[in-house]
Amino acid sequence: MAMVFSKVLTADDIENGLSIPGCSLGQLPDQEGLTMSMQVHDRNGQAWIFSCTIKRNDSVGHFLSVGWNKFVRERDLRVDDKVTIHEEAMKKQGSGTWIKVEVKRKIRLFGEDIWADV
Repeated sequence: MAMVFSKVLTADDIENGLSIPGCSLGQLPDQEGLTMSMQVHDRNGQAWIFSCTIKRNDSVGHFLSVGWNKFVRERDLRVDDKVTIHEEAMKKQGSGTWIKVEVKRKIRLFGEDIWADV
């Protein structure tokens, strides 16, 4: 399983959608406003559809804006949770990849910080 992207969430990610820098995803099409759907699977195997739009910002260049409001609400995501997106080869079909999303929350247990699945 290859990690594609990992980020500690900000209020902007929770309220306005996750922003993934284009450099994290390889070469994005140079078509600002291009919209596509990305199917991801959580740790339970549940499929989620994220609406993605290519946008441009002068400070970061091209990035992927991910609409994931339903996922945020249903998983009760919070500022400082960590989201990681992995790409994994499909086992059954023999070709293609699964996109997996993993969310962890830092909790303090016996004076130690640990990351627990959300």
